[in-house]
Order: sequence, then C-alpha cells, then structure tokens
Amino acid sequence: MNQHFNTQGSQIITAPTKKIIHLEHIFKIYGSGDTEVRALNDVNLIVETGEYCSIMGPSGSGKSTAMNIIGCLDRPTSGNYYLDNVDVAQMDDTQLAHIRNQKIGFVFQQFHLLPQLSALENVMLPMVYASVSSKERHDRATEALTRVGLEKRLHNKPTQLSGGQQQRVAIARAIVNHPVLLLADEPTGALDSHTTQEVLAIFGELNASGMTVVMVTHELEVARHTQRIAWFIDGQVVHSHLTPDELSHVVVS
Repeated sequence: MNQHFNTQGSQIITAPTKKIIHLEHIFKIYGSGDTEVRALNDVNLIVETGEYCSIMGPSGSGKSTAMNIIGCLDRPTSGNYYLDNVDVAQMDDTQLAHIRNQKIGFVFQQFHLLPQLSALENVMLPMVYASVSSKERHDRATEALTRVGLEKRLHNKPTQLSGGQQQRVAIARAIVNHPVLLLADEPTGALDSHTTQEVLAIFGELNASGMTVVMVTHELEVARHTQRIAWFIDGQVVHSHLTPDELSHVVVS
C-alpha cells in the first residue's frame, strides 16, 4: 500500500496497485543462426489494474507478437509473463486456453461472430466453456449487451446489425466472463470514423468502471484516447509511458 503526506502533514493512504500484466525479459525468437529473427528482444512491460494502455509501433516492431503473448495465444521463447500474478509463460495449450477464458476478454478488428446465432447467443458462448448455468448465461449476456447499448437487439443476428453494432456484440462477449484484462487488437480498423468514436466511448466507459484495457493499434487518433502508450521498435519497448500529448513528437522523430 502506498503512503504519503499532504502539505499539512496528514497521512494519506492510497489503494495498493496490482500488476495485471508483467512481462519480464521476454524474448520471442524464430529460426536460428543466420536465419534467426528476434520478434521480441528483452521486452519488459508492466500494466497495472485500471490502466488504459495502447501498444503502438511501425510494421514489424513486435507489437502483434507482444499481443499474442499477452493474450496467451503464444508462448515466449524465454522470460517470464505474469498475468494477474500467475506465471503463464510456459503453460501448455490446455492451461493457456483456461487462462484465456477466465482472465482475458478479446476484441478483434474482425468481429468473429457466428452468423447463425443471435447477439444474445453469441455473447453466451464463452460462458458455455466456463460451465456457467443456462439461466446465468442468459442473465449475464443480457446484462453485457445492455451495458453496450444493445438491449433492443438481443435477438438480432449479425447480418441484421451494422458494423458498429457487431463490434458492440463482440465487446459484450469479451466482458461477459468478467475478465481481469480486456485486450483489443485494432478494434476500430473495420469501422468508419463516427462508429469508431462510439466504440471508443464504450472502451472509455469500461475503463472508467475499473476495467484494465490494453489496445493494439496503428491509429494515432485511437491511441490518443488511451492514458498511456507503449511504443515498440525492432522487438523492444523504446517508450513505455508515452502520454497522448507526447505521441506526435515520437512519430515525427
């Protein structure tokens, strides 16, 4: 727990912080010898509870590889990755699948909704794998869809929804298991500018409610909605705590 004193000498106690993401000396190496490629080269990164962070960098910088490891979709060649204080770096595929289902909500550029299912049924899917009862699945999916403003679209199928509405369904699906981390990979890449603002407003509201959000994006205007930017170049984090105001200077330089 952090302690400090105000100008009158009174002690102020602030809430303790908790590391949701802790990448420690992470390497991801493909090939060997002359063909060796270090997609990640000694990456260290911490994201704490309640942060709203974006990951940026030029093509080939390692940001997508980092996202795959953060999302437990891949394992590092070496190093430690603590997700919510659990070392997941060397877990097997079954263990990683369980961690993904319990601790991470994913939102992708493509919505990945099943076309034959309604919005409600799409959102209920992650809870099937989590062995949640039928009634609770229905109630929690309804609550999640209401939270993203789709309470009147519960029974619409994806083809009956706009792109922005489909992404809202995807966000509802991502948060329905109450994850410790919402991980978004180019979530506005398939949306027009107006719909992008609507979706970013939802991410902002979720973060304001206490949810930790990490977003991978190549769009400066999207990154500026986050509180902090981690900038990758050549498989390394060269700036871990850029502010939105500092972003333009880094890109220009």
